[in-house]
Amino acid sequence: MTVRLTWVKTEDLVGHELRQAEQDGRDATDIARRWYAAGGAPAPERAGASEPSEPSASRRLRALAGQLLDELALLKSPLADDEPSDLPGIRAACPRWPAPPGHQVSVGPERLHAAWLGRAAGCLLGKPVEKLPLAGVRALARATGNWPLTTWFTARGVPAELAAEYPWNRRSAPTSLAENIDGMPEDDDLNYPLLTVLLLQRHGRGFSTCDLAGLWLDELPAGRVFTAERIAYRNLLDGVEPPDTARHRNPFREWIGAQIRADVHGWTHPGDPGAAAEQAHRDAVLTHTANGVYGAMFTAAALAQAAGGESDVHGCLAAGLRVVPPRSRYAHAVRLGIRTARAEADFDTVVDRLHETYGAGHHWVHVLPNAALLAAALTHADGDFGRSIGCAVSGGWDTDSNGATAGSLAGLLAGRPAALPDGWTSPLKNRLATSVAGIGSIGFDTLAELTHQEVRRS
Repeated sequence: MTVRLTWVKTEDLVGHELRQAEQDGRDATDIARRWYAAGGAPAPERAGASEPSEPSASRRLRALAGQLLDELALLKSPLADDEPSDLPGIRAACPRWPAPPGHQVSVGPERLHAAWLGRAAGCLLGKPVEKLPLAGVRALARATGNWPLTTWFTARGVPAELAAEYPWNRRSAPTSLAENIDGMPEDDDLNYPLLTVLLLQRHGRGFSTCDLAGLWLDELPAGRVFTAERIAYRNLLDGVEPPDTARHRNPFREWIGAQIRADVHGWTHPGDPGAAAEQAHRDAVLTHTANGVYGAMFTAAALAQAAGGESDVHGCLAAGLRVVPPRSRYAHAVRLGIRTARAEADFDTVVDRLHETYGAGHHWVHVLPNAALLAAALTHADGDFGRSIGCAVSGGWDTDSNGATAGSLAGLLAGRPAALPDGWTSPLKNRLATSVAGIGSIGFDTLAELTHQEVRRS
């Protein structure tokens, strides 16, 4: 029997890095020619690697893959000056970096409870259709009269031929379809915020990126990290130190992983988007660079604005943009999402236009299409909780991650758990399952209190 560890095999990374080079403007024509002439494969469209049943690469091809990855790392992107990864460079590129508030701002446990519930509900809504193409998401929901999305996905009433054409996410369907939900199941989109709470408990707000790396090695199972996080985890075990963990043979460094880790950094800096973004940066550079880092900073800043009492989702998005270099592709994606959502009354049309822009050239986990979709969904929903998570998930791509972030922000804006529709929160049963070591299961009310303790420690 062959064990195939996805996302880290050297020969599986070259195609992804060639696609990354195309996106950031590096000329890798000669490297690509040599790779394909030797029998190398392009980047898989939906996953990180070939199937376990396929033979492993020859030693010759694997050695060539390592050589080409190192050559690709030496090619400088013409976009590098507009897309720095270091914090001083990012701050220098942001002329409207948010100033600290002139007075102390706090956020209560009720608002944090709503944020945790919102994140969980949005994530759970997106779980059964994760990895499906947009056509599949739409077809499955329409088959049960649930379009636009107003409730959980269900397999009841879905024709057999449609279910065969668009199978539910194998890992998630048993716990995330309406007929199966019994509390919030384990998911990396919830594991990471929980880990951030542990990080702050152990090291405070002055934590270093190395502190975060140590926490992962102590508490996070290697099999529950993916894409850039799995590469960084492997790099740590190989003795690579941060921030090189994000750069060394890591073609996923501008994907969505850092963005899904940013919530607690925002929640614990109410009214201070700049400080939230700086803290999120220390987290993000363990695994990501440039636009991948901006995703974390944008999210943390937007959530900090909401945690501080901002009641307008559009003001939160504007605060997020202030910590992102304005000439970056990430800033362009967010502005495009907002602009498109404002121009179109029909959200399906908004989604179609974003897919026309990003669908062909980006993996479904890349941060740029997902940033555009998240911004569009939040703009179109105008603060309404159900519409926020429904729009975010209905746009496809990384459905559970986008639903989670949209739910987090919309939950903060709602202000308290009772303000969230019962149909989205009662199935969670105040219970989160997690693979973080030593916890197993925990209540969202408890998580809110633990998060609030970190707010007060400031």
